[in-house]
Formats: sequence, structure tokens, C-alpha cells
Amino acid sequence: MKDRYLTTNQGEPVTDDQNSLTVGQRGPTLLQDIVFIEKLAHFDRERIPERVVHAKGAGAHGYFKVYKSMAPYTKAKFLQDPEVKTPVFVRFSVVVGSKGIADTVRDVRGFAVKFYTEDGNYDLVGNDIPVFFIRDAIKFPDLVHALKPDPVSNIPADSGKNTRFWDFMSLTPEATHMLTWLFSDVGTIKSYRFIQGFGVNTYKWVNAEGCAFLIKYHWKPLGGIQNIDGKEATMLAGIDPDIASRDLFDTLACGKTVEYELLVQIMDIGEECMQDFDPLDATKTWPEDKFPLMPVGVMVLNRNPENFFAEVEQSAFCPAAIVPGIDFSNDKLLQGRVFSYGDTQRYRLGSNYLELPINRPVVPVHNNQQDGFMQIMPNRGTANYYPNTLGGGIPMQAPEIGIPEEPYVEGREVRMKVMADDFTQAGDRYRSMTAVEKDHLVSNIVEDLCYALKPIQERMVSNFMKADTELGSRISQGLKL
Repeated sequence: MKDRYLTTNQGEPVTDDQNSLTVGQRGPTLLQDIVFIEKLAHFDRERIPERVVHAKGAGAHGYFKVYKSMAPYTKAKFLQDPEVKTPVFVRFSVVVGSKGIADTVRDVRGFAVKFYTEDGNYDLVGNDIPVFFIRDAIKFPDLVHALKPDPVSNIPADSGKNTRFWDFMSLTPEATHMLTWLFSDVGTIKSYRFIQGFGVNTYKWVNAEGCAFLIKYHWKPLGGIQNIDGKEATMLAGIDPDIASRDLFDTLACGKTVEYELLVQIMDIGEECMQDFDPLDATKTWPEDKFPLMPVGVMVLNRNPENFFAEVEQSAFCPAAIVPGIDFSNDKLLQGRVFSYGDTQRYRLGSNYLELPINRPVVPVHNNQQDGFMQIMPNRGTANYYPNTLGGGIPMQAPEIGIPEEPYVEGREVRMKVMADDFTQAGDRYRSMTAVEKDHLVSNIVEDLCYALKPIQERMVSNFMKADTELGSRISQGLKL
């Protein structure tokens, strides 16, 4: 547009943006040069704190359509009508590394989906691996400290001589299952279009009759699943460290779509304590022969963000963002995530981060929360409290939809370690692998673990031995213990 002239942030036209105001041609710059001052002051503040985890990411817009009504299991409105397209925004990410990390490094990948539903936003925040390192959120700061750079040398955990990482893992037996995923070829990728996604935690669906079901979420790429081995990952990290981000962007830019099918495993709430594993344990998977995958719908990504910072960097996901018909289980890791994710976004983006366009629901927001940094949707009227008569009792409490779920937990307050089998599923996974997959898993672990101190190696081998004697023996031989 020829009339789109430069202005200051106040709207004043700028006639010269390339030369600062000085005393004569060679004199000092004047403080009254408001164009210069505003330009540099804003530049000095362009960076916001990076995410503690999931720092580097790529995003895409699209929509989700359910195949058929899920009314027998949930009253969530966006899961009822196959004709309705629910807008979504997806952010894929590298979990541990900072913003400059290569896309292909051995790491977990984040797979976070924001559904903009008629009942508000629903955030399904997961990873590309179905299990996690820990089962209790109180250990999360310790886990991330062990994964992040050494506080003395500032050398990242993934740059070799991984003593801190393996020290923590060897003392955390529940992480054994996760390590059989992370150090397989699942831990190295070069395209977000061909990775799976998992909710990781156990959620609840509640139907209109108040019946509750435990849920595990799965995303399957309709283009197939592809991984790479460690050698190719290392090569690509040097040649094209942004390959996964570039691949997703270029695919959507040329008019193609990227599609994922959503499937769930469903367990009746009454079956929870009848299993030989804890269905609420994030270090465990549910056996698919007993709890088969049920197709729910398809997600189609068809549009790139128009501005990376505004949409990808400022996007904020939180498992606490739920809608009627979806609820939290007593998964101890999920219970901590419900608080922590929103809290870190308030620190990173400000108390009103949900008013940013990428995070704002598509439905009107009404409540009596007010003020704070960057408030752009202030409440109107004198009655900023409830109950009230001065404001006509508005906004009023919403009516309950359907029959509320009956509470199913009671007991005394305790701090109690969960006693669980930390090794059977890890061993089952190893035994399910092909010979090549087993070779890759063993060599990847040996190549990384070989830098750790011998006592740490011995502890880690002991854990792998408990999962599978062949796996432990092969790693021990590789380390020459």
C-alpha cells in the first residue's frame, strides 16, 4: 500500500528512520530524538524469557473433525458433530535443548494441540513418546536440572560426557522404560510430519449421565511414521539443524496439508484398580490388546503462522485448559502439570497471556478478574465482583450440563512413595524390537553412557538388567564393565 508510511508506536509519521538526530553533522545524538529512542528501547526488549523446556518449536494452524459422536463417553461439544470443524493450533518442539538446538538431536518432541472450541480452549499437551521419566511432579525440577546445562561449566547434557544425566537416571528406576524409547530411533527425527503424539498422562472423559472413563490419547500421522538413526541425526544437526521446522513450513507453504488421526484408549473408571499396572502412572503404557485404540477424528494442518513470534513463540499451552466433558485423573504427574504450565506462562508472558490473539478463545470471556500487566480486555461496569445486584448479577454462574460425576476418591493425607514395577514394560519393549532396533538401542546407550563414572554405569546396567538380562548384559559388555 503506497499510503502505508512509517510511524512511531504513537502513530506519528516518521520521515527519516535511517539517521539519528545530532548536533550538527558530527555532534552527539540528542535525547529528544524520539524516533531513535523508541526504536532502540523496543529493540532492547524484543526478547522474552525462553521456555524452561520446549524452547525451540514450530507451529501450524488447521482444524479437527470428529468421525462420529463420542456422546457415550464424553459430553464435550467439539467431539459430537462430524460436520463441525474445530480450529486448532499445533506447536511441535524439541523438549530439553535451548532455542538454538538442532531439530534432530536425541530428545523428546513436544506435540501440543490447542482446540478453539465453542466451550473455550482445550489444550492437549503431550509428547512424541507415550511415557515419561517420572511419575510424580514433585521430581520435575530435579529432572530438568539434570537434563539442562551443568551449573558450573554450563555445558549442555547432550554434548557428551553425560555424567549428570546418567547419575539422575541411574537413581530413578522408573525412568528405565522411558530410556528404552528415548535411546531407540524414536529419539531422533527429521520431520514433524511423521512423528506420533501422545497425551502421556491419563485423563478422564465424562458423559452427560455423569459416567466417567479413563482416557489415553494417541496421534498417528496419516503419512506414516519415520525416524532416523543417531548417525544421520548427528550429520543433519551440522548440515541443516532446522530441518524439521523447515520441512513443516515448506510443506504447508506449497499448499499441501499434514494430517494426524486422533485415537483413544478407554478404560471404565471401575477397572482402574483391577490392572496389573497403575493406569495413572505416566511411566506406563496401556496394553493395546486389552484397551484397543479407538479412532476419534482427524486433524488437518493447512496453514503456516503469519508471524512466528506472535503465534509460535507467544503460544501458551496448559493441561488445565479443559472443557466440560473432559477432566483430570489423579495421575500425580498431571496434577502438577495442571498448575505448573499456566504458572510458567504467567511469568514468561505476563498475567494476561490468555488475551494474546493466539491464546484467546474464540468465544467471549466473562469474569471478574482485572488489571495486571498488558490488560487489553478490561471489564466494564462498576460491579467487578460476584454476587452483585448493581451489575444485574452479570456475569452469572453457568448452568451444569448433564449429571455431575460422582467423586471416587477418599482417604487421609499422606506423602507416600508409589510402589510400582519399574522394569517389566521396559523389558517388554526391548523384547518387542527387531534385531536392528535392539542393536541401535544398545549402541546409542553405550555411546552416551560410556562417559559416565563407573559407579553410575554399574547402577544403570543394574536397572537395565532388571528389565531384560540380555539388554543389561549387552550394555555391560559394550561398556567393558
